[in-house]
Amino acid sequence: MATSSPPASHHTAADSKALPSTFLSVAVINRRGKKRRNARKGCKAVIIDDSVTGVAALRDILVSVGFTVRDAADAEKGLSLVNEEVPDLIFLELVLPKRNGFSALRAIRKNEATHNVPVIMITGSENAAEQFFANRIGADDFMKKPFSRSEVFARVEALLDSDRVPRRKVVLASIPGQSDPR
Repeated sequence: MATSSPPASHHTAADSKALPSTFLSVAVINRRGKKRRNARKGCKAVIIDDSVTGVAALRDILVSVGFTVRDAADAEKGLSLVNEEVPDLIFLELVLPKRNGFSALRAIRKNEATHNVPVIMITGSENAAEQFFANRIGADDFMKKPFSRSEVFARVEALLDSDRVPRRKVVLASIPGQSDPR
């Protein structure tokens, strides 16, 4: 039985000796400079997005590092999931059928049980005004589609506390005499 060699695009450690030095230096430069901190296994995330492919990609990324993930294709179903069992992290699409992500974010921030759950807004738009508005009403981060695994990991890692659980970095408190932007 004849064995086949790996495809040309697949390189093994043994192959690295044969690669030009310029290729090797690029690989080292592109490597992550520090070890990634993943969320503690069993953290719960809810994805609210009507894009089947976007949900599948994000779910695969999160599950690969130990998240338990539930998802909904619209804001109403997503808010129901969030209220049934409060997650550790919410990914919320800005443009949704029926009720948009801004409205859902306002509902999340007004609810005592979900007020402090970190929310990462996701969208295909590059509109800076949307990002500003989302941050003003309580988004913790903003991620543009299409996103990479490394971007998802970086966004989640930025929200981790010392116990490796996603937490809001800044929790808005009501100050007498000032209006709450939520």
